[in-house]
Order: sequence, then C-alpha cells, then structure tokens
Amino acid sequence: MEADICKRFGQNVRRIRRAQEMSQEELAHRADLHRTYLSSIERAGGRNPSLRAIDQIAKALGVTPGSLLDGDADAPRK
Repeated sequence: MEADICKRFGQNVRRIRRAQEMSQEELAHRADLHRTYLSSIERAGGRNPSLRAIDQIAKALGVTPGSLLDGDADAPRK
C-alpha cells in the first residue's frame, strides 16, 4: 500500500512538472529540496517524502498537496 501511494505521488509530481516545462533542477530550487532527492521521489516510489517535502513540492508546482496524492493532480492551489 505504501509503495502505491509513493509511486502515484512521484508520477503526479513528474507529470505536472513536465506539463509546466520545468526541469527537476528548477523544481528542486523552488521547493528548496536537493535535486537528487526530488529525482528519487519521481522514480516510482523511490522515496517516502515527508509532509514538509510534499507541501514544498505542491507550493512550487502551484497545486494542493492532496492533489499530488490522488488522481486529481491538476487541481490548482487555493
């Protein structure tokens, strides 16, 4: 179960980042995270991100944290 949500989260991050034509380096900078950490998150459940990291990534992408965890990853942040 844990691997499924981590995989889905990573896939959503990658899909939104690419849709915004943003590099991993740029997203990592905006989210104040190391690029290799972000890369491991995107690699199908390579990491189990903290709540802090999830929030930072969501803010950097302009979406809600919850939208990165479910199928509605394109929901704008309010």
